[in-house]
Amino acid sequence: MEEFAYILDYLSQGVPSGNYAKKEPLCYALGDEEFKLFELVPKPTAVINIGERVYIGKDPAKRNIIDHVKRRIGPSELTHGAVAELDYCVTEIVLTNQLRFIRFFNEAEPISMRKHLLEELPGLGKKTMTAILEERTKNGPFKDFKDLSTRAQVKTPEKLVTARIVLELKDNSMKRYLFVSK
Repeated sequence: MEEFAYILDYLSQGVPSGNYAKKEPLCYALGDEEFKLFELVPKPTAVINIGERVYIGKDPAKRNIIDHVKRRIGPSELTHGAVAELDYCVTEIVLTNQLRFIRFFNEAEPISMRKHLLEELPGLGKKTMTAILEERTKNGPFKDFKDLSTRAQVKTPEKLVTARIVLELKDNSMKRYLFVSK
């Protein structure tokens, strides 16, 4: 269950539609644990900032910005502004939780005789995968992204993880989900 989410977009007048009934303000957000997408209703006096991390858990006393979670949504329901902000928020989550994602590089195993789980990252080929595996076997697990970058010659490992997460968020027909909860 998601405790915190990053604001992707804020619609102060609600979703534009032909309905002239009372419109409530809405936020589109991305959960920072399971990468679930949400429609949130902010508190009336709250100041909403795009990219801000907000509490959406069960404890109402901690909710100072968000009143309640309206519903979970799919990627096709996001606004253009939310889609544009997605990469930035995912990058922020990945950099903030380096140990969680470096664990993937340290623990990834072969999927089959011909394919390794590391190859599921967009932009990571067999040569780089082999360098990662050899380095972690010879010198132990990686400590963080900088260590991985230095030892295995991976230029920007956080971008590889970010690209995979965004791909998983946007494509509902993937065979394997490494980071996003479906």
